[in-house]
Amino acid sequence: MQHHEVDIDPFTAGDTDRLTAGEVLAGHLHARAGDFLRGLRMYGESGSDTAAAEAAARTLRGAARRIGGGLHTFRPLLDPVWADQLRTELGWLSGTLAQEHACTNRLHRLLGALARLSGATATPTARTDDRPEAAPPGTLTVGASRAGALLDRQLTLARTRAHSAALQALGSSRFHAVADAVAVLASEVPLGPMAAAPAVEVLAEPGETTERQLLDAVAALPLARAAHPYNAEALVHGLATAQEGEAQDAPWHQVRQLLRLHRYAQEVWCAGGTPDPMLLGACQALDRHRDAAEAAAAAANAARTPRIAPATAYALGVLHADQRLEVEAARFAFQQVWQQMSMAATAP
Repeated sequence: MQHHEVDIDPFTAGDTDRLTAGEVLAGHLHARAGDFLRGLRMYGESGSDTAAAEAAARTLRGAARRIGGGLHTFRPLLDPVWADQLRTELGWLSGTLAQEHACTNRLHRLLGALARLSGATATPTARTDDRPEAAPPGTLTVGASRAGALLDRQLTLARTRAHSAALQALGSSRFHAVADAVAVLASEVPLGPMAAAPAVEVLAEPGETTERQLLDAVAALPLARAAHPYNAEALVHGLATAQEGEAQDAPWHQVRQLLRLHRYAQEVWCAGGTPDPMLLGACQALDRHRDAAEAAAAAANAARTPRIAPATAYALGVLHADQRLEVEAARFAFQQVWQQMSMAATAP
């Protein structure tokens, strides 16, 4: 096992052809570890400033994801035992820190949608083609207030629990061990024998493996149907059982994870770590897909609350349908971006 220290920034070195794979990869990991430590310092200085603490947590999550992505994709160039262990711990940390943020966003998304839906129309959106008929005037308005209060109680409780879990995690010995490991990573990367080879010879292969996995996963998606806006597939499946809905969304979530790994792998080579704008657009579409799917699930879960009034259940049903239509719109947006990327890749 090699321990390689490098002060060269691969993004400003000017001629990466002269660098080894280890030098390029180590430079990237050093920088991301620096981001993590900066987020940790920001968190320690935030005190009672909630906005500063949220910004620090966001920096920690982003750095943890990028380091974990690098350890996953470029594992063949690293000490595998070390890489697997640190990646697991970073995944635990980023997942724990993400829960509070997710609950907050979900609540804002659902309350905003309820306000919109209970305004000018009682249908999910002003779309055409086989959309639900409008309810009697006032029906949604009556139920929306109670539905909003129910969602507020449920998601605020979930957010409070997530906040407590995050605080507990950040004060744990497990977190301090992760922070110590990242501090070491900021100056020293345990590299494997392959890392001594020229970057141009070996660095591309791990990224290409991730790209092939992404292409295979995208090929399994029903993109032909997604190419037609408002084809109602996401809505129909969303009205099935929870397990069936989750199973139908799962391939899209998998593509989202692989797309993120692919984008992170590209950042190792891209000047300044800047991702392809089209690749970023595809990621954003699938982020919206995930957010809408999880919001729809939260609405459906609230609708299963015992002994709620019919008007409340109706409002939650309309809200669920609205979010499933947002799932469909996100799939359409992803299909459009992916088609543009495919055309650009095959253009002479």
